[in-house]
Amino acid sequence: GNAIRQAMLDFAAQFIGNPYVWGGTSLTSGADCSGFTMSVFKKYGISLPHHAASQAQMGTKVSLADAQPGDLVFYGNGYIDHVALYIGDGKIIHASNAATGIKISDYDYEKPAAVGTFME
Repeated sequence: GNAIRQAMLDFAAQFIGNPYVWGGTSLTSGADCSGFTMSVFKKYGISLPHHAASQAQMGTKVSLADAQPGDLVFYGNGYIDHVALYIGDGKIIHASNAATGIKISDYDYEKPAAVGTFME
């Protein structure tokens, strides 16, 4: 429920400013986009693969209008190549790139390709 979602977002927010590392899954020493979402979800008992497109195959698709905090927003043109954690109010937290690390962005900094929900 919502308490789990809020706890997950509070947990994820601790890692803002930490590094982006290609192939990484460490919330403290570096993660890539899917490593970040995988590691956050793992703490709450949800197993995700370390691959944005594979994460997009899981969960239940919801419309952007129905996105809830704690859902995953997927990006890519033709194929999924990026994933972010929706935190509400039009914002996401994601392991963005090597220059910026883990940060908050507007969910529509790129056109979202899909939204998935993984929690009741």
